[in-house]
Amino acid sequence: MRSSATQILVEPHEQLTAHRIDQLRALFDHEYLTTHGEWDPEQPYGYAPHDVHLIATAMGAVVGHVGWAKRVITVNGQEVTIAGVGGVLVSPAGRGYHLGQQLMEAARQSMLADPDIEFGFLGCAESVVPFYASSGWQRISAPERWISREGRAIASAAGHPLFILPVHVNAAEWPTGEVDLKGRSW
Repeated sequence: MRSSATQILVEPHEQLTAHRIDQLRALFDHEYLTTHGEWDPEQPYGYAPHDVHLIATAMGAVVGHVGWAKRVITVNGQEVTIAGVGGVLVSPAGRGYHLGQQLMEAARQSMLADPDIEFGFLGCAESVVPFYASSGWQRISAPERWISREGRAIASAAGHPLFILPVHVNAAEWPTGEVDLKGRSW
């Protein structure tokens, strides 16, 4: 696969066709079916769904995805409007071409189209911290609250990887203190 043959499309969730949903399901199930079960676009592996999908295609096949959803969260009691990011995945055929970074940049560009979004926000595994840092995201340290995939309230101490991406504000405007996602994570 040549990177020049790849297109990145911005598709609102409500405009996904049945064919596109099938393609996304194939992408995610190839990676996660045995460990997480079948992908569901309305509750992907129990996480929050996305409002916007950045979809990389090559010769008609879906080879990568990033999704985000707009939400008002609180940080130390202060409301912050974010684009919560999840579903970051590049197929084996798409790896090695910097497609993940291209998708993250396309996600940033799509967030800029919404004047209310202050920051991109994501949590991740320690193993992928270098990827997000190299994509322009800034690691923060904060305790966090969210609703689990099973519907339980969860709280964690500071230390697990959380990242922000300034969209319409400066990074220094991110408040310090506990992050409350006000729902499921992405």
